Amino acid sequence: MDVKTTFLYGELEEEIYMDQPEGFVAHGNERKVCKLIKSLYGLKQAPKQWHEKFDQTILAFGFTVNENDKCIHCKVKGDRIIILCLYVDDVLLIGSCIEIITETKSFLKNKFEMKDMGEADVILGIKLIRSTDGIVISQSHYVEKIIEKFGYQNSRIAKTPYDSSVALFKNKSGVSVAQLRYTSCPDKTHWGALDRVLRYLKGTVSLVIHYGRFPAVLERYSDASWIAKNSWSNGCSGYVFTLGGGAVSWKSAKQTLITRSTFEAELCALDTTGTEAE
Repeated sequence: MDVKTTFLYGELEEEIYMDQPEGFVAHGNERKVCKLIKSLYGLKQAPKQWHEKFDQTILAFGFTVNENDKCIHCKVKGDRIIILCLYVDDVLLIGSCIEIITETKSFLKNKFEMKDMGEADVILGIKLIRSTDGIVISQSHYVEKIIEKFGYQNSRIAKTPYDSSVALFKNKSGVSVAQLRYTSCPDKTHWGALDRVLRYLKGTVSLVIHYGRFPAVLERYSDASWIAKNSWSNGCSGYVFTLGGGAVSWKSAKQTLITRSTFEAELCALDTTGTEAE
């Protein structure tokens, strides 16, 4: 669903004034200004006020806010459940039955001017494909646009996005200012790294994530790299969480402390994974 004139629903907490719009200046009161009663597009606080207005409305309807992601709301009614995801003016509804979805749609339409877009097909650049054995998400259409835009249709395919033989170092103290020139004048190393990413995308354009019905439990995997050829002594941690056989959360990052063995590096990776699971 799509909310029309989204930011105009926000309630202002401050006194804000604006010049009279061009073409609508009141005759005889040309020097006067307008006091805003409602939020308006262009105000810095407009997005915040809209989200507060939406939260108040949806909470009054029995939804609860996900504490880890404030854009996700959930409602349980007996054996029925519905999840609502809000991204600015786009609303995505996922429910256990059509009745609770229809009920929520009717409520939202009574509170806001909305357009029902039907079943979600593409949202935030991600294409949704439904089948009898689950749901597939894909960004192949977006990757194809990138490849065509930069003329990589006939380029060689790279199997990895990064060439481990190329040394990329972190900025050292005292030389950061000098390295800022790369932002306006990149060299062959930078172009080579970008070139490899594009060639990797070309080779993986058909890859998708498939969420099946089983296993209906959250599974997690973690790993660590202790010895690496880079300019720091820290190892790297990585994890991936899967649900229904498809990845739902993943990360690879440098560890925040120095470990003395592979065992210690693995423990750090497990700790990071456990924190994400919480």
